[in-house]
Amino acid sequence: MTTDKIIALVDDSLYAPSVCDHAGWLAGRLNAPVTLLHVLGRREGARPQDLSGTIRLGARSELLQELASLDEQRARLANAQGRALLEDARGLTEAAGAAQVDTRLEQGDLIDHATDRTTDGSVIVIGKRGLAADFAKAHLGSNLERVVRSARVPVLVAARAFRPMTSALVAFDGGGSAMKAVDHICTSPAFTGMRIEVAMADPLPRNAQGQMDEAILRLRAAGLDAQAVTLTGSPETALPERLESAGHDLLVMGAYGHSRIRRLIIGSVTTQMLREARRSVLLFR
Repeated sequence: MTTDKIIALVDDSLYAPSVCDHAGWLAGRLNAPVTLLHVLGRREGARPQDLSGTIRLGARSELLQELASLDEQRARLANAQGRALLEDARGLTEAAGAAQVDTRLEQGDLIDHATDRTTDGSVIVIGKRGLAADFAKAHLGSNLERVVRSARVPVLVAARAFRPMTSALVAFDGGGSAMKAVDHICTSPAFTGMRIEVAMADPLPRNAQGQMDEAILRLRAAGLDAQAVTLTGSPETALPERLESAGHDLLVMGAYGHSRIRRLIIGSVTTQMLREARRSVLLFR
C-alpha cells in the first residue's frame, strides 16, 4: 500500500468530469487515495462584513442590513453548491476506479490550498481550462500556470475528455526536468505496460543525443517498451503532430524552463504545447 495521495482540483467547468476520470484512473494504477479539492473565492464563501462602523445616517441602516443579508445568503449558497459539486465529483472518481476518495471545501487562494506542504500528494490533477475559459480555445485556465510553477510534484493537465492510456510521448531536450520525467516513468506504476516514445525535435540540443540514449536505456531497464524518435520542425508543431499520428494518449514534458526574457520575446513553449495538444499532459518542473 502506498502512502502517496492524488490531489484533484475540481470546479464547475466542463473539464471537471475529465479531472475526476483521470484521478480515478491514476488511483487505480497507483493504489492511492484521492483528495478532491474545491476552493471558493475569497468573496464567495465569506461571512458578511460588519458594516456598522460605516453607518453614519439612519437612512443607510436598512440598506446595509439588506446588503449584509444578501452576502450571507450568497455565502451559504456558495458553500452548499461547493459541497454538492464535491459529492458529484466523488461519485465520478469512485466510478473511474478510486477506492478511497476524500473531499475538501476551502476558501481563499487556490494555489495556497493546492500546493501547501500539508496537502501535497504524489501528483496534482487539474483541468486544462477553467469555468471562464471553457469556450476560449486559445486560452488556458487562469490558475494553471501558477499551479504548475508552485507545485513540488508532477501536474497532470487533463484534456476535455479522458481516454484510456496505453502509450505516452516524452518531449525530450536533455534538460533536468526531462530526465526527472524519465526517472518518474521508470518507477511509477502508472506507466507499467505502456508504450513509451521519447522524441526530440531537430536540430538537437548540444549533447542531447547521448542523454537520449541514456534515457532509452533507463526505460528499457525498467521493463518498458521504449523507442526514440527525432522529429523535424519546431517542438510546438512537431510534437502535437506526433501525438496524433502515432496515436499516443499522453504527452510528458518539462514545464516553464526558459528564461523570463525568452518568454517575453517569443512566448512560453509549455503554454503553446498545452494549447496545441489534444491529449492530457503530464508536466515536471
